[in-house]
Amino acid sequence: QVQLVESGGGSVQPGGSLKLSCIPSLSLSRFYLTAWYRTYPGKERELIASSADGVSVWYKEDVKGRFGFSRDNADNALYLQMNNLKPDDTAVYSCYVAFDRKPYWGQGTQVTVSL
Repeated sequence: QVQLVESGGGSVQPGGSLKLSCIPSLSLSRFYLTAWYRTYPGKERELIASSADGVSVWYKEDVKGRFGFSRDNADNALYLQMNNLKPDDTAVYSCYVAFDRKPYWGQGTQVTVSL
């Protein structure tokens, strides 16, 4: 079992920035695949960034150049730096790890972008 706790969500105006954090209950070194998802109301979770080796990162096209996914083994944390936020980025953001061939998501943190 793995618990993931996200934080850092909130409300910002368009063009603003937020940095999300995700703390796992186990050492990050035990996870190969890590990712961030977001969920719009009434929709399925969508993958927005993922990394299989902690170095190279895949980004969904509409966040590429604005979002940065990183992992810090010293902090034992995953981060999602979100810049130039747009109203369409309003969603619940969740981190993800794969462990022992099972998927785990955190409870999510709300991000709201509006004037």
